[in-house]
Amino acid sequence: MSEKILNNGGFTLPGEAGFEDLTLKLAEKWGADVIRDSDGTQLSDKIITSGYDIYSTICLVRGSNEWAKLNMDKLQQCYLRSYPLIAKGDTVKIDILKGFFKKQFLINIKDNPKEFWQVFDRTTGLEIEISNWELDINTGTVMVKNTKKWHKYTVNFLVYRIWEEISAYNHITNNWGNREHELPIEPMYKETQEHILKYLDQWLIDHQHTKVVRFTSMFYNFWWLWGSDPNLKFIVNDWGAYDFTVNPLSMKLFEKEKGYKMTSEDFVNKGLYNNSYLPPSEKYRDWMDFINKFVIEFGKKCIDLVHKHGKKAYVFYNDHWIGMEPTLDSFKEFGFDGIIDGVFSGFETRKVSGTKGVAIRELRLHPYFFPTGVNGVGTFIEGGDPSLECKTYWLDIRRALLRDCVDRIGFGGYLHLVEDHPAFVDYVQELAEEFRTIRELHKEGKPYSSKFKVAILSAWGNMRAWGCRGHFNHGNYYNEIMESISGLPVEVEFISFKDIIDKGISGDIKVIINAGQLDDAWSGGWHWSNEKVIEILTEWVSKGGGLIGVGEPSAVKYSGQYFQMCHVFGVEREVGLTVCFDKYAYKKAEETHFILKDIQGELDFGKEIDNIYVIDKNIQVIADKNQSIQIATNTFGKGRSVYFSGHKYNPENIRILLRAIYWAADEEGEFGLWTCSNVNTECAYYPKSNKLAVINITSQAEETTVYDCKKNEIPVSLKPYGIKIIDLG
Repeated sequence: MSEKILNNGGFTLPGEAGFEDLTLKLAEKWGADVIRDSDGTQLSDKIITSGYDIYSTICLVRGSNEWAKLNMDKLQQCYLRSYPLIAKGDTVKIDILKGFFKKQFLINIKDNPKEFWQVFDRTTGLEIEISNWELDINTGTVMVKNTKKWHKYTVNFLVYRIWEEISAYNHITNNWGNREHELPIEPMYKETQEHILKYLDQWLIDHQHTKVVRFTSMFYNFWWLWGSDPNLKFIVNDWGAYDFTVNPLSMKLFEKEKGYKMTSEDFVNKGLYNNSYLPPSEKYRDWMDFINKFVIEFGKKCIDLVHKHGKKAYVFYNDHWIGMEPTLDSFKEFGFDGIIDGVFSGFETRKVSGTKGVAIRELRLHPYFFPTGVNGVGTFIEGGDPSLECKTYWLDIRRALLRDCVDRIGFGGYLHLVEDHPAFVDYVQELAEEFRTIRELHKEGKPYSSKFKVAILSAWGNMRAWGCRGHFNHGNYYNEIMESISGLPVEVEFISFKDIIDKGISGDIKVIINAGQLDDAWSGGWHWSNEKVIEILTEWVSKGGGLIGVGEPSAVKYSGQYFQMCHVFGVEREVGLTVCFDKYAYKKAEETHFILKDIQGELDFGKEIDNIYVIDKNIQVIADKNQSIQIATNTFGKGRSVYFSGHKYNPENIRILLRAIYWAADEEGEFGLWTCSNVNTECAYYPKSNKLAVINITSQAEETTVYDCKKNEIPVSLKPYGIKIIDLG
């Protein structure tokens, strides 16, 4: 690889007016070919005319306060559920906004509350008759009559959102003082669409220098409720939920299109709302489909306008991304030229690298150049260590990039903050060169991978491929598994229960992983009460498939059993209902099982499911803790299963998972090719160029041996966080 390729290109730098010399100096040092603005920064003429390509950021639903103030009925809305209040007599008076951050919401009294609101007795689950409650618009309270003493009551009510959440976060984080709060406008209205297109057209005229319009993002932000209690700053934060997409107009248009009516409770959902951990109902999926169609239809008009002005359109896979759904085939209908996402981890990296329908895929790395980072940690302030933070994230991102690369990387925020951190400045130069090296490896051909596919089964399937409810949710079995597998040499597919019922299981899938907890979307929840799911999976395993379960796979409160696939896993969980039944005595295997052959010492699965017991004397227990099964294997017909009581993303468990995949696939003989002896190291072999990339996934120096396709040994020494590229030609 030429020095020019390694030192230049594929890098987006956040510029900043007032710091022109620093901007241009770092653009050269980091090999940037693009300079961008960020929320709260601007680019000066000197930067704009410096010869670099320019990205300019725009959010179509905020920044139009003058218009919004004249059209307050066209702000974005949502349903909230008041905090439960216990009746002490036959009436109860509910302050409906109590507990919420009142700078975020304004009660909607324009649209008839008697038509759009609902009041519930949450003790019985029954709705209160409309005649039994009244709203006092002056106090923002609802008086409920004929209540039952000691029952809980709540109100589902509509609010306007009067401070766009991303703007609020940036405002508070950066102490923007008296800067005006930005109002989010609702694009479902024709008048708003006309305003947005007119605003965008003028913006494009005013930004002649801009080569790429960076939409942040489209129209609807992810679900993010703020609280008034300092001990509960955020009530809920869910990257995948559609609860900010609802308003009376959209509800009426939905009814016209779908033929049935949505109610407030379809969104409030007993106070759980439609968070990503819940298996989506058919109604909710219909709503998502409705919003997705609208976002594409109007979004395409905006993108066509950008192209008409001779510019490219990229979109940020975060913030107002709701309704885009980049994993769906319909995403290509937008006509975007590129996609960008801010990532911390390997699975987020794969989410971007796997996006189809765009020419350019870009990662915005962390730390973000704010005094306090997006993760809430003080970074570019006294006591912060941006170099360590960046290295820690890069370890996880890099292992995913070895499997499937992107086209660009970059940063965002206030560039001047890096001036006092020379070690960070030097490290970013090193990181950028590593990225370009990996990118060039992929240009020469794909890395070696297993000859079979692994599928991850959840209620969401491909709609949330490489996605959970946001960034890394530690302790979530599904998320931990997904992070581990993001850097493994296996091809991964995401499937849903509907997929296997409608289409069966593809012949190239040899292993299916189901990971999650009782009733959650990742394990599957109510889908496991469908007999066809059980029939299809049982037959598939019996014919030679491999099933891996983590945590509470196939768990649902449906029948006399807890794990609906316990007959395949060979294990069950005692939940207090079968204590009086004797359990099979088991004896842990004395010989080290294939799955554990690289592991020494105690297992660390993090949060584990306990009280797991065997239901068949032939089940092989290969690890246990406090008389509860940690790992069990089983043979079912011609197939195999592996059960894990938990999974925590760390080097040892990454290797355990890889071995378990090969064992479940009945492919132990193929394991070990292009694999490292040391679990703290990983590698990727690129057959077409005959090059080998070896990485250290720890902060300590490591020695390892790589075994090639003939099991020959290649010794490698790696520095902390290090990488080596070996030309085997």
